[in-house]
Amino acid sequence: MKLPGTRFFTGLAAWWVQRLSAVYMLAFLIFLLATFALDPVHDYAQWHEWVGRPSIKVALATLFAALLSHMWVGLRDVLLDYAKPQALQRLLLVTVGCGLMAIAIAVVWILVSIPR
Repeated sequence: MKLPGTRFFTGLAAWWVQRLSAVYMLAFLIFLLATFALDPVHDYAQWHEWVGRPSIKVALATLFAALLSHMWVGLRDVLLDYAKPQALQRLLLVTVGCGLMAIAIAVVWILVSIPR
């Protein structure tokens, strides 16, 4: 019997998720470093204004989507390889999945609550 959640991002799809999410996270890091090197943020008001821009909110939401999907594929693979009793695998996968969903909900809530 297949464990729940193991059919998502399997095989080549999992490989692509890992690679594309890593590329996006690296590109965002380079963008962030370049942005703050060219136009540094000096106080909370500037930081709040920068994060409040719609384009930055979308970029941050995409960053967290990439990060959470990257984490899911990696942790799922590790758990399927090393947690041998199937009941333990299921418990750990559900726990990791719930934790990642809680993080996703918190990120969306935070990004939506930042005023423009």
